[in-house]
Amino acid sequence: MYKNDPYAALRIKEFNIFLLVRFALVFGWSMQFVVIEWQVYALTQDPLALGIIGLCEFLPAFFLAPFAGHIVDKKEKRNLFTLCIALFSLISFGLFWLSSERIESLWETTTILYGIYGLVFFGGVLRAFFGPTIFSLIALLVPKRIYPNAATWSSSTWKGANVFGALCGGFLIAWIGVHYTLGIIFFLVVLSFVFVLQISKKPILNQGSNESVKESLKAGLRFVFNDKVILGALTLDMIAVLFGGAVAIFAVFAKDVLNAGPEGFGLLNAALSSGSILTMLATTYIPITKSTGKKLLVSVFGFGLCMIVFGASKLLWLSVVMLFLSGVFDGISMVVRQTILQIKTPDAMRGRVGAVNSMFVGSSNELGALESGIAARIFGAPLAVVLGGTVTLIIVAIIGVKNQPLRELDLRKDIDEHYEETKAQ
Repeated sequence: MYKNDPYAALRIKEFNIFLLVRFALVFGWSMQFVVIEWQVYALTQDPLALGIIGLCEFLPAFFLAPFAGHIVDKKEKRNLFTLCIALFSLISFGLFWLSSERIESLWETTTILYGIYGLVFFGGVLRAFFGPTIFSLIALLVPKRIYPNAATWSSSTWKGANVFGALCGGFLIAWIGVHYTLGIIFFLVVLSFVFVLQISKKPILNQGSNESVKESLKAGLRFVFNDKVILGALTLDMIAVLFGGAVAIFAVFAKDVLNAGPEGFGLLNAALSSGSILTMLATTYIPITKSTGKKLLVSVFGFGLCMIVFGASKLLWLSVVMLFLSGVFDGISMVVRQTILQIKTPDAMRGRVGAVNSMFVGSSNELGALESGIAARIFGAPLAVVLGGTVTLIIVAIIGVKNQPLRELDLRKDIDEHYEETKAQ
């Protein structure tokens, strides 16, 4: 039987380089999100404008994801990852340029706003490729028996970068302004490009397939929708992010509800992720492979409850505590979902399954931003969050009752099988 080693994935040099690259990218992306949200709300004073940012990124990320998954399965993963980073650097530089004093003095506010939306749309195109590329590359960096450990460290790195990115974004806006903060983000992206070149090229596991694009896309979607465990896990996270999330309107809470300013804005963003980091680090020592399905259902339900209290809160400290706890539950659900996907997905289909994951969960961040913006404008930000959390609880209850394979999922047998296969080889 395989024994858990909390540092198994960290003993692989290329995986450590991958974590460093991912941290730099997500740290920059998280700061960029905070800065853009703050800048757009400062320009417009309209929560709906924040929702439009989500829509601009959602549309390309969602509709291009299946095609991106097909491309990822056919192409070499390291080079594709490198190309995505290079293109992302262009977006970061474009936002840095748009926020300069010269541009702000020469261009109208509406023109700058459209420029931001355009770059965000381009970022959505890249998001369609980033998700499946990263998902596929992880499986090529570590052996199968330590997929759960690698997924935990990767998710922890992602969340950790979100914490410091969101926190630094809010404080840097106050200290050095939007323009220079975006300059730091551009530097981080360039740095990640340099580091990713230290990872060697990887084999293409689906190279010999003669499937057409249409057949390939159908096969990926068919696999996901026929597997109740994977479908249930993706649906739970999608619903939690789509209805329960409120990140897109944190600027409204910081300014108009809690009167916390840019520092409080950064604190709210960081609180949501900080709980996840502690939880994810704990799961490297305490595996989540036992009663996996039940843990996923409970964690998403707990997330919804915390968001309801956050929406009703008028106190900064209570709001921060609730976001911290929601981050704890979110961390559990993220590790469980990534572990399920890594273990249950065939190697030749990782790009397409990763793309569907991006459609369900990644793109729901942007669609959730639009939903939050519209709901906040109609009902007000506090009531919008309370209603979203309530919808999350209802959906979790329905899936828990209807999806028996997910409810009874236990991954210990799968882990042991992968371990025995490795020993036999």
